[in-house]
Amino acid sequence: MSSTYENPLITRYASQEMAQLFSADMKFKTWRKLWIALAEAEKELGLDISDEQIEEMKKYQDDINYDVAKKREKETRHDVMSHVYAFGVQCPAAKPIIHLGATSAYVGDNTDIIVMDQGLKLIRKKLINLMNNMSAFALEYKDLPTLGFTHFQPAQLTTVGKRGTLWLMDFLMDYEDLEYALSTISLRGVKGTTGTQASFLSLFDEDHQKVKDLDKLVAEKMGFKKTFPVTGQTYSRKLDYRILSILSSIAQSAHKMTNDLRLLQHLKEIEEPFETNQIGSSAMAYKRNPMRSERVASLARHVIANIMNPAMTVSTQWFERTLDDSANRRISIPEAFLAVDAILEICINIFSGLVVYEKVINQHVMNELPFMATENIMMEAVKRGGDRQELHEKIRTHSMEAAKQVKMEGKSNDLLVRIAEDDTFKLTKDHIDNLVDPILYIGRSPQQVMEFIEEHIQPIIEKNKEIIGLEIDLKV
Repeated sequence: MSSTYENPLITRYASQEMAQLFSADMKFKTWRKLWIALAEAEKELGLDISDEQIEEMKKYQDDINYDVAKKREKETRHDVMSHVYAFGVQCPAAKPIIHLGATSAYVGDNTDIIVMDQGLKLIRKKLINLMNNMSAFALEYKDLPTLGFTHFQPAQLTTVGKRGTLWLMDFLMDYEDLEYALSTISLRGVKGTTGTQASFLSLFDEDHQKVKDLDKLVAEKMGFKKTFPVTGQTYSRKLDYRILSILSSIAQSAHKMTNDLRLLQHLKEIEEPFETNQIGSSAMAYKRNPMRSERVASLARHVIANIMNPAMTVSTQWFERTLDDSANRRISIPEAFLAVDAILEICINIFSGLVVYEKVINQHVMNELPFMATENIMMEAVKRGGDRQELHEKIRTHSMEAAKQVKMEGKSNDLLVRIAEDDTFKLTKDHIDNLVDPILYIGRSPQQVMEFIEEHIQPIIEKNKEIIGLEIDLKV
């Protein structure tokens, strides 16, 4: 066991894949890739850089002498220059041209964007897998009537599958925002100390076109189609806000969904997976707590609250740059990605084994349906010669008495029996039973489920079928 604090996002919740993306090793290896890309591009555009120098850099691209960099940073208090120095120690021939014309933000900011881009792609993969699992759930239960709730009070019927599409709709909106972000994300590029590219203009003897080409060429070498058209020393921190807003939105969707699942588990209608040896309570051995959904809600609140960090950072930057963003971004950006990664993994796990108790759901429906069916009963009685106003008053009276039976005396709802025994309605019990079939009260719920998934979700699944089938084994 560690004797110092460890981030639980790493030790308990997030995937190894996401944790590695935000690791120091990933960062420093990306720095070296950026230095190689810069040297290659500068050579291709005419600077005096040799193939031997570039090959030497490539030889040590992933073999970082961390001990040298760490010792140097103790002396310089500058992480980038310490790693430039360490790279130069390994590559004496290339030493003079490493980081040529660049500022620290060249490796720092570009690496942040590269890591966030890869992080979003991993989030995208897990979001699509969750949407696939949720769509299967919605289709399976598209016809199963259930009580709808407004204000958590019984309302008109819906179906279990239709409710699932409401959760899925939120995630679809998140997916669309995520796709937009991935399609528009830009690299900072090669902009120089204050974003004017002055150092590169000097290197290329005032050749503006070559400086522009350098910016484009480095981006292409790093897998990006475009760069920020203008920056200060750093790219606009609004990019951080845009990306973390999407992560916050995913967290909001997951929080809402798992809140519903927690309430449904209380009603004993739907239950998240509960393993054979799982313990619900240290004191109450019988308990089956919705711990996965509770964990999602807990992590989601952290992500939602975290969005204030990039918002405040954007608004407080001074001119071309200020360093009060640095420490904050080292914490807020990775933690947002790690937490949402964990949230999606837990949700995938939940939907791989969600249990639906159809008999309990039907019992709850039938406890409330008599009240909801009264309008149809009244119309049928009118067709048989009854007086609508008289029937309305009779239903009101019977409903009040039946509600009193349920609420005050703890008895079952006998409204339908009362109506059947009232000669005013001229309806037999069989007539009434036909009018309280739950299927009559779910509207277009099944059709809406099928249409929504066929038109909006299935195209996404088909387009990404090579990444479908992710199975999640939670750490705890």
